[in-house]
Amino acid sequence: MENKKIVAFKLGEEEFGLDIDHVHSIERISQITRVPNAPAYIKGVMNLRGQITPIIDLQNILSKNQVAKTGRARILIANYNEMNLGFMVDQTSDVMDVGQDEIVSPSSNGLNFDYLNGIAQIGSRIIMLLNLDELMKFANN
Repeated sequence: MENKKIVAFKLGEEEFGLDIDHVHSIERISQITRVPNAPAYIKGVMNLRGQITPIIDLQNILSKNQVAKTGRARILIANYNEMNLGFMVDQTSDVMDVGQDEIVSPSSNGLNFDYLNGIAQIGSRIIMLLNLDELMKFANN
C-alpha cells in the first residue's frame, strides 16, 4: 500500500490534513481585501505574486469556535478546479507521510461527513483528512 503525503495544519485545537498534491504553497498572511456581499467563509482576496486569490476561512466552515489569529497563522494556497484558492489556517504543523493502515473511514465511526476522506491516527495525533471537492460543496450549502 502506498503512503499519502499530506500537509497537516491546525484550526483551533483540531488538526486537519490536505493531500500535498493540492497544495501549491504556504504563505504568510498579507493584506486581505474584503469583498462586499461575499459568503461569510470568504475572508476576501489577496494579491499573490500578481494574481488575485480568494481567501477562505476554513475555521468559519469547519469549526464553531472562532480563535483569534496569531503570528503562526498561514494561508495554504491550493489548486482547485484549475484556480488557486487560499485557505486561512491557524498554523501549519508538518508535511508527513500517512500509511493507508493509519487511515480509517469516517463512516466506520458513525461520522458521515462527505468533506472528510478519512481520519488518520498517527501516534497520539488524530488528523482529519479533507476532501477538497466535497469541502467546497459543503461550504456552498
